[in-house]
Amino acid sequence: MPERIEVGCMVFVADGELGVGAVREVRKGSAELLVNIENAGDFLISMEAVRDVHSGKVVLDVARLPGPVREALGHAHEAEDPDYSEPGEGAAEDDL
Repeated sequence: MPERIEVGCMVFVADGELGVGAVREVRKGSAELLVNIENAGDFLISMEAVRDVHSGKVVLDVARLPGPVREALGHAHEAEDPDYSEPGEGAAEDDL
């Protein structure tokens, strides 16, 4: 990685998207990151699942993440809007 990952770096699933969490710890000996995912808690993520690092951002490769992490990422922003629902989950057609 051209840029070093540090505690506090924001974590994203894609450039240009909202952040989904932040790096809490870098475990160099085991090549893992401890990442706090919003609305879900802390998860260990292998460095193999890091797609890119730049400008204080860590971009993940979602396809390389274990199922529980992918599931947590899908709920990262739910707490921001208590009336939020995914399309098709009880949202009226006018709300879409």
